[in-house]
Order: sequence, then structure tokens, then C-alpha cells
Amino acid sequence: MPRLWNDTIDAHRRAVREATLDAAAVLVAEHGLLSVTMSQIAEETGIGRATLYKYFPDGEAILLAWHERQITAHLEQLAAARDQASDARGPLDAVLEAYALIAYESHGHRDNELAAILHRDAQVGRAEQQLRDMIRDLVTEGAKTGDIRDDVAPDELAGYCIHALTAAGGLQSKAAVTRLVKVTLDGLRLRIDSRCAPGPAPGRSAAQHESITPRR
Repeated sequence: MPRLWNDTIDAHRRAVREATLDAAAVLVAEHGLLSVTMSQIAEETGIGRATLYKYFPDGEAILLAWHERQITAHLEQLAAARDQASDARGPLDAVLEAYALIAYESHGHRDNELAAILHRDAQVGRAEQQLRDMIRDLVTEGAKTGDIRDDVAPDELAGYCIHALTAAGGLQSKAAVTRLVKVTLDGLRLRIDSRCAPGPAPGRSAAQHESITPRR
């Protein structure tokens, strides 16, 4: 069979697969996972039910394939944010904002059944590790230049960022997401100098404070 013909067939199969994933996502968003059938997905895609079964054995397989596509796209989006960041802003800021916006725009699966299927997908764990590694590397670079605190291990700070910004999924506006990113970044840049004596207590003057501060 000529290569051009093979390429055409492969392109057609990819197009059908992508259309199927799009159709399933729309139907689940509208009706919920338990209400969607393979026949509905086939009809929405514009193919026969028998043809659909040549691509996917069941609805769960379709949703997992859709989820894998989403994860891949999100990782590519984060990498692009890192690579295209301006010097003034910095790649860490760009990646954290991009992740927070992804969490904000991806929240609210329609039903618990769908969430249960997606969150047991092995792709989720691998993607989270890739994200953690990306943020850890950026934090490490920032600590070397003095932009990021160095009193906490970079991997711990990466975990802090991920857990903090996942909360963007429950926010009501992009303005709130921006504020959350700023608070998270402030935490990364907070410096505590243990060599400094504690400041005066509320209501006590600096002179009073100095009089009770032990001499060294």
C-alpha cells in the first residue's frame, strides 16, 4: 500500500479519535457520566456504533483517553509558560500562574463517578510528578540567585506551591486566582533571619524592648 495512502488512513483515524473524545466530553458535561451511552457518543461524533467500538471498548476508555489528552496539553502549556516568560516576570511566576489558571478552569466535574474515574488514572500521578519536578527546578534556580528562600528544601517548596494553587479550583474569579498566586509567591520569597533579635512587643517602645533584650 502506498505511503501516501497509509498517511491518509492514519490521519483519518486520528481525526475520528479526536472527534470522539470531544463528543464524549461534551455529552458528559451536559448529562453526567452515568447518563451517556456509546450510542450517544457515536451519534454525536457522526459515526456508527460499530465503528466506535473499533476505537474504544467502552465509555470509560474514551474518558481516560480524553483525560490523557488534557493532561498532555496542560503540561505543554506549563512548559510554554516557562520557556516564554519575560525576564522581568520570571519563569517561576509564569508557571505558577499558568497552573493556577488551569486549576481554576478545570474545576467542577459534573458528578462524583466521573471524578473517581479520572483521579485513579495513572497519568495523573505521572503528570503531578512532572509538574513538581518543573517547579522544583525553578525554585532551585531562584534560590541560587537569591530570589527564592533557601531555608526550605526546593522539593518541599514545590509541594507547597502545588497544594496552595490547587485551591484555585474553588475560586470564583480570575482576579481571585491572581491574588492566590501572589500570596503563594510571597511565601516563597519570605525570609526569616534568625540572627536578628526579636522586635518590640505590641505596646512596648523600642527603648523598653532594648532594656530587656539580653546582651551578648
